[in-house]
Amino acid sequence: MASQPDLTLYTAQTPNGIKISIALEELGLPYKTHVIAFSTNEQKSPNFVAINPNGRIPALTDNSFPDGKPIHLFESGSILQYLVSRYDPDHKISYPAGTRESYDVNSWLFFQNAGVGPMQGQANHFARYAPEKIQYGIDRYKNETKRLYNVLEEHLKKTGSEYLVGDRCTIADISLWGWVASSAWAGVQIDEFPNLKAWRDRMLARPGVERGRHVPSPHKIADPEQNKEEAEKHAAEARKWVLEGMKADAK
Repeated sequence: MASQPDLTLYTAQTPNGIKISIALEELGLPYKTHVIAFSTNEQKSPNFVAINPNGRIPALTDNSFPDGKPIHLFESGSILQYLVSRYDPDHKISYPAGTRESYDVNSWLFFQNAGVGPMQGQANHFARYAPEKIQYGIDRYKNETKRLYNVLEEHLKKTGSEYLVGDRCTIADISLWGWVASSAWAGVQIDEFPNLKAWRDRMLARPGVERGRHVPSPHKIADPEQNKEEAEKHAAEARKWVLEGMKADAK
């Protein structure tokens, strides 16, 4: 492992953003944080697009790469795999490469990247940010999110494990946690999935998760139905930059 890593995390308070800060905290790595301002469409600025051509968070710059040149990482799953390959020789949040468990971790990591994240993200969009109510879209993505949650529920029930793979928290758990923690925002009630809820709370009890989830700003686990006025205020603020960003992307 490289000594004194020089890492900069480009992030915001989203389920994808906190994946990386949680992993960094779990690994005990020093890092700097650059908050990307969605309200000004900073993610599409030339400086940031030079780091992530896709103009999305999170992204990570490592100025301590062995060849002496900075390396830019984007896509949360790619960043998580990079961090454990470079900075987790003791396998705090991973398993040794080539083991059965390491391949299982990758399967659940991509389950989140290709399934839970996109489907729940669309559930959020149609339920909270779309300029018009489209019930088909709301139902389609909410139900698909619930289907994916049930896959997790049945897996945890069947294995009896505290985490997704074996006896330790891994990047697969870290990748999923922020999304499951915000299930209510998508209209999914976590009480319907008792094993998944227990896993969510177990993860929350980890000091690294507790520290990392509050980067770059305080993270809240709340049911929007408990404070509808505050939830709508937050949704209205986010709706503005979401729609503006969509218009900018279409140009």
